[in-house]
Amino acid sequence: MSEIQIDKIGLLVGLEIHQQLATGAKLFCRCRPIESDEYSIKFSRKLRITSSELGEFDPSAIFEKSKEKTILYSRNPESSCLVEQDDEPPHDLDHNAKETVLIMASALKSNIFNEIYVMRKLVIDGSNTSGFQRTMLVSTGGNIEVNGKKVGVQSICLEEDAAKLLQDSKDTREYSLDRLGIPLVEIALDPVSGTPQEIKDIALTLGRMLRATKRVGRGIGSIRQDVNVSIEGGGAVIEVKGVQKLDQLEKVIEYEAKRQHGLKIISEKLRTLKTEKIIVNEDVKNVIDIFKNCKSKIIQKSLAEGSSIKAMKIKGFAGMFGWEPYPGIRLGKQLGELVRFFGLGGLFHSDELPNYGIEELEIQQIIKILDVGSNDAFIIVAGNEKKLDIVIESIIKRIEDAKNGIPAETRAATITGETVFLRPRPGSSRMYPETDIPPVIVSNTEIEQAKSKIPKSWEENLLALQKQYELNQQLSAQVFDSEYLDLFETICKDKKIPPNFVASTLCGTITNLERQGMDSGLLKTSDILEAFSLVIDGKIAKESLEMIFGSIMSGKSKTISEAIRSNALNTIEDTELHKILDELVESSRKIIEEQGLRSMGPLMGLAMKTLRGKVDGQKLNQLLENKIKIKIDKK
Repeated sequence: MSEIQIDKIGLLVGLEIHQQLATGAKLFCRCRPIESDEYSIKFSRKLRITSSELGEFDPSAIFEKSKEKTILYSRNPESSCLVEQDDEPPHDLDHNAKETVLIMASALKSNIFNEIYVMRKLVIDGSNTSGFQRTMLVSTGGNIEVNGKKVGVQSICLEEDAAKLLQDSKDTREYSLDRLGIPLVEIALDPVSGTPQEIKDIALTLGRMLRATKRVGRGIGSIRQDVNVSIEGGGAVIEVKGVQKLDQLEKVIEYEAKRQHGLKIISEKLRTLKTEKIIVNEDVKNVIDIFKNCKSKIIQKSLAEGSSIKAMKIKGFAGMFGWEPYPGIRLGKQLGELVRFFGLGGLFHSDELPNYGIEELEIQQIIKILDVGSNDAFIIVAGNEKKLDIVIESIIKRIEDAKNGIPAETRAATITGETVFLRPRPGSSRMYPETDIPPVIVSNTEIEQAKSKIPKSWEENLLALQKQYELNQQLSAQVFDSEYLDLFETICKDKKIPPNFVASTLCGTITNLERQGMDSGLLKTSDILEAFSLVIDGKIAKESLEMIFGSIMSGKSKTISEAIRSNALNTIEDTELHKILDELVESSRKIIEEQGLRSMGPLMGLAMKTLRGKVDGQKLNQLLENKIKIKIDKK
């Protein structure tokens, strides 16, 4: 099939922005929101589901419970206390967080409630020790203007951020409590039709408004976008969680639009099948004996772990699991994602076999034992016996749902801009009142004070930044929109180093290293401050920063000093520098005689091979030019 035409599929996108607030304290205790690598306190929990006030269970909670994982928690007393550990009731709501969210609501012309009720939102994936997240609806309505058009605001909430995931394995999931409880504002916008670029512009505009308050966190993870995506006739709204960058947002919307439209086309084709009941109980068989000598590494690994192996016949589905309306969009891939989120390695389906070490002989045995006809398909899945029946039940339901279109589910954004299955969509049974906190009163005086503190516009902030640091408009916008604004102002406060160079390094050099596949998460704020301090003190050259940051972001070095040593980047004395350049000029007499000052280019290249990162580039250029001129004059 040809490429998807996004403007023809009735795409609707609703944004939810989650922004950490820089209040200096957590929402319901006075712990400082700082991250640590050392944890002196560790404990574990098993979270269980509870019913709502009406006795109903939330579908997303049921799904998480089925994974049967043990949750391990690590905490540092400097950044968390018994409140985060759920061994002490929450304290009073942080005043700064309350004031900040009222300012943001006022800036968006949203209708603020005079009484705010704290609710518990059921979350049992382990990211909250209590099994719920505290959240409160602050206001509804309002709008934000983007490129001359008004985009409506549905709601503004103040809530706790979740714990930080450290590791997720087959049977356990590990979190640190540094981030748990940090104040977070959630702004949900009305769904809009438009291109992924237009949606990106909306997120950018809202993000700029939040940053203009100068009351928000900066850095990766401090702002996250959830995206609700649907298409015309698709039948479901898909929530995509965890988009951290604007470029990623655009790709996620494009991918999700293509995935949903592809699944819609698949459902239309499935509805033409004659089979009424595609799977019955007799169609699921234990086939472990068939695979005892199988060459598949995945199967052998499952057998070594004591797993069971089952196969199921799906009537009339021949060719349907591997069929792709668009490249990479197929029903078999959707089922594989579902199985993996139960902790299993994946599944095999008949459209992709023989392959992966499964041979024709084993396939023929499966066909015989399941009585697979020429129009039928089959699936093979391996896993723990107790979990396998739940997984097979979920697979059957997902296949049956495929006929009806796009099933409602929550998906996670990947770094590459795709989406993967996370859990079913939560229902109304997820929310219930918080019994440990009284209603939060908002006085008319507080609302008026919030209106008086509405921040300057992004354009006004940009002009102030340009004027103060003598930056051009493009560089000013890059700094303001980046995660590095506060860091930039800290480094440049005494103007001992050119602001243009600092801005270019933070927004250009680090970004380029990221594009090469390096991880900026390994580069700490303290590392950047230390490196610029060494430049200011003349202990390293400006040109060495790219090599130092690259060494840390690639994982080759853990500290600035280690990166300097491993790359031999210590500055050299002037005496040594002059000696190296004199030897270079002397050994290049022939080039200088033939090319005169034009020899400057090739000689500078040779000098940089030895001196890159050890000498200021401008200083090196000037010295070499002077020495070449002297050589020419002598001649």
